Amino acid sequence: MAIHQETCDIRTRGKGTVEFTDEVARIVRASGFAVGIAHVFCRHTSCSLVLMENADPSARRDLERWLERLVPEDDPDFVHTAEGPDDMSSHIKMALTRTSEMIPFAGGWLLLGTWQGVFLWEHRAAPHSRQLVVTVVGE
Repeated sequence: MAIHQETCDIRTRGKGTVEFTDEVARIVRASGFAVGIAHVFCRHTSCSLVLMENADPSARRDLERWLERLVPEDDPDFVHTAEGPDDMSSHIKMALTRTSEMIPFAGGWLLLGTWQGVFLWEHRAAPHSRQLVVTVVGE
């Protein structure tokens, strides 16, 4: 087995999901490996990663609204608010979701389901530039 690793930057427009499936697929192809695993890791504590429906955006909006109700910004028990009212709620949302995903590939193609996409889920209200590390292990 060999390893190929790249870092990519994803720009967000504030809260919501940003699909970057094509970027992961590009990195897998750049590795030159035919079969293996692509590991995607998010280097931040106020956004997360999710494999989600990529055909109908209403599925992602429903998930986003549900998590907003679960972890509202205006919780009076939050002490960690130095960076604004969405500071602590963003950290909790990240902790409840994931900061890494592993996706198998074969023939140089990600083995995602028909309606699956790889998304960065921004939990902060302000736009950010997020750094992801994609490590491809294969042969």
